[in-house]
Amino acid sequence: MRLVVATCQVDYAGRLTAHLPMATRVLMIKADGSVLVHSDGGSYKPLNWMSPPCTLQESVAEDGALEWTVTAKAAKGAAPDTLRILLQEVHHDSSHELGVDPGLQKDGVERHLQELLADNPETLAPGLRLVRREFPTAIGPVDLMCRDGEGASVAVEIKRRGEIDGVEQLTRYLELLNRDPLLTEKGAVRGIFAAQEIKPQARVLATDRGITCAVVDYDALRGIDDSEHRLF
Repeated sequence: MRLVVATCQVDYAGRLTAHLPMATRVLMIKADGSVLVHSDGGSYKPLNWMSPPCTLQESVAEDGALEWTVTAKAAKGAAPDTLRILLQEVHHDSSHELGVDPGLQKDGVERHLQELLADNPETLAPGLRLVRREFPTAIGPVDLMCRDGEGASVAVEIKRRGEIDGVEQLTRYLELLNRDPLLTEKGAVRGIFAAQEIKPQARVLATDRGITCAVVDYDALRGIDDSEHRLF
């Protein structure tokens, strides 16, 4: 991983345009090729980013400043998304070998919920089928990546208790996933927020962002409390 602290300006061009004026920021270039731009405040969410597959080209601008151009791989016939970073002054530049990460270790119930829903994705929505567990993104893995009956991609985030932070997390994943032309061939990637209990505020936020909420019955999934076989 390469970490650069620099006074820089960032311009994104793609499905929309975004501009970050000159300021001191942290630039992170990960081994998988992703590039993330962070500030010192606000939140842990990057201000802007480019997810792999993408390429980073370093050059010198007309005024002598260092310039990075990050270009995402585009579908055939489509214009690629680009992230242009103009570095006025570099304060720190270092590279670090992090090795293989074991991944996030979830608590027993949440991890088991993910396993059960991976085996039974149709309990979340009719026709849903699993593509992969722990689908990677530049900011962490999505619990389940699925496809619906029409072949459209569906990202599923699973929590034991569904709160606003979980909706925000899934929103960030969807922003990244919807930049991938391979995932959006059948339309935009939609999200399902699945939990044993979903707080009212989280449900309102999810609905506002077009995310489907799904309350899951852990016992029924385990076959311990299947309502079809209960006497009472």
